[in-house]
Amino acid sequence: MDFLNGNIKAMYFKYLGAAFGSSLISSIYGVVDMAVVGQYHGPEGTAAMAVVAPVWNIIYSLGLLMGIGGSVLFSTLRGESSGNERRSNELFSAAVLGTALLAGLTWLAVIFFDRQLLLLFGAEETLLPLAQRYVLPIKFIVPSFLFTQLLSAFLRNDGNPGLATKAVLFGGFFNNFGDIFFVFVLDMGIMGAGIATAMGSVFSLLIMASHFFSKKCTLRFVWPKGLAGKLKKICVTGFSTFFIDVAMGILTVLFNRQILKYLGTDALSVYGIIINVSTFVQCCAYSIGQAAQPILSNNFGAGKGDRIRELQRYTLATAAAFALVWTAVCMTVPNGFVRVFMAPTDAILAIAPGIIRRYALSFLLLPLNIYSTYYFQALMKPGISLAVSVARGAVISGILIFLLPALFGAGAIWFAMPLTELLVTVYVLAMMRRCTAALPKEGIC
Repeated sequence: MDFLNGNIKAMYFKYLGAAFGSSLISSIYGVVDMAVVGQYHGPEGTAAMAVVAPVWNIIYSLGLLMGIGGSVLFSTLRGESSGNERRSNELFSAAVLGTALLAGLTWLAVIFFDRQLLLLFGAEETLLPLAQRYVLPIKFIVPSFLFTQLLSAFLRNDGNPGLATKAVLFGGFFNNFGDIFFVFVLDMGIMGAGIATAMGSVFSLLIMASHFFSKKCTLRFVWPKGLAGKLKKICVTGFSTFFIDVAMGILTVLFNRQILKYLGTDALSVYGIIINVSTFVQCCAYSIGQAAQPILSNNFGAGKGDRIRELQRYTLATAAAFALVWTAVCMTVPNGFVRVFMAPTDAILAIAPGIIRRYALSFLLLPLNIYSTYYFQALMKPGISLAVSVARGAVISGILIFLLPALFGAGAIWFAMPLTELLVTVYVLAMMRRCTAALPKEGIC
């Protein structure tokens, strides 16, 4: 794939199709798990899956930290000069070593401290046993999830996005089939969903690893010089993407606690549904960033600002399309989501539409804000990218989650994310305009 001279529109939409497929199937993992568990265990099963959600956010975010951080630097070097192959592979190798370290630490935490983590994330005595039964199979293969995120990012930047998509599609297909088979046919309940998810991840990783036996592969493991410095640079570059997923876990914990305090377990069950719908929307935003990032990074490294500006038109149009579609669906058929994810009670059907419609207002701006973090990363502006991630994922959102229900009543909590996205968008548009306007001259802002 000729990132520096090829047709921008054709490349972007080719990569978008691959990235969208990968992101969509990845999100289906959790969605199908929650739907199947909700149908088997009822609202308590859905609430238990909401408690487990932050565990996934942490695991995936650590894989993204090394995968996105390393691949952005990898592509920028290759865009600067074709003679940078060894230096770029040193960054790949550093990312692999960093992922191995993080995977080991995460593995130990999940194995030995699962109860404490689940209690921290909002589990109560009724939900804790269910959540622990789901996590049990996951304990055996935690590193697989991190390395899947790492390889997915590098395969896109090494010109093989199709393999990453095929791997995730196969893993997702197995997970969906396995959910039904293990949960219902074998009558294993929530533990069966955990087994299906674990096995699907391992299959995806094995398929991605076949890239190293392909003639297309230019990734090589070479011991990196100055490993500590490279890991620091990777972490700085990838931190904003990492924080997006971590922040989703943080917000889930805050929402879980506030919802239980003000509204009760029925509202928490509905929030569990919102988490999964939001995951779909977020994955659509990821696909825009993941499709654009290799093209952005290579052209930024080569100083080709006009090509970046052309690409920006397509990415912003895609973000707007995703935003309108998801918001419209949530506004039109909110209880449709409820019936997919659980066997609802009359009480849940009564409260769900108002909750989902209020929260869904945030989907109008979420794709733009998340895509912007990839854009600023690719232009080597990690500080701006981090400011966006922290503002929407912790600072503004965290303040509003506590402030709104205290000042305006319990129901106001559902406006926390729409207001957050609106405030962040003001900053995003200002910074994006500034950086993009400067590109044609020097390729920097």
